[in-house]
Amino acid sequence: MRRNRIERAGVRRLANWQQRRPLMHIQALPTDLVRHWQAGGADAHGQRPEPAISDGNGNPCRHCLNLIPQGAGYLIVAHRPFHSLQPYAECGPLFVCADACTRFEDHGTLPEALKSSPDFLIKGYGRNERIIYGTGTIVTPEEMPARVADIFTDPQIAFIHVRSARNNCYQARIDRTP
Repeated sequence: MRRNRIERAGVRRLANWQQRRPLMHIQALPTDLVRHWQAGGADAHGQRPEPAISDGNGNPCRHCLNLIPQGAGYLIVAHRPFHSLQPYAECGPLFVCADACTRFEDHGTLPEALKSSPDFLIKGYGRNERIIYGTGTIVTPEEMPARVADIFTDPQIAFIHVRSARNNCYQARIDRTP
């Protein structure tokens, strides 16, 4: 009985996702960057992408924002999701489909990659691409919309990064909806 109530509450929170979304727009990696890597171009460390085969166990593509299916090829690359070089411009590994995939378009639904883990790290950044301290928090997919909306109430926040709560790998960027 208690479990059913909890499951229904989770479904209601996900259903409320669209109602809470007006302030945010989820951004996948740009197609031109991903095509560069898929063609063998250098990553943020100047290295060629490392090919791998998905075991189907949580390999999210940062372009289509879907999980890469078991047996499908993917590329491991170093990526720095910042324009400026400064101490807060973190660089780390991420996965993209080895073959061309369609970039995620935000139509008010949470992408598969951001529902695939029990929790994520989100943190806000200013226009200078530096972390705004106090914004970093671990959230479940169901909690994410409300916490993102709360972070965006601070006018200093220019964007939010979604990262793995376990390995700190970059997942996606969230911008304010224009």
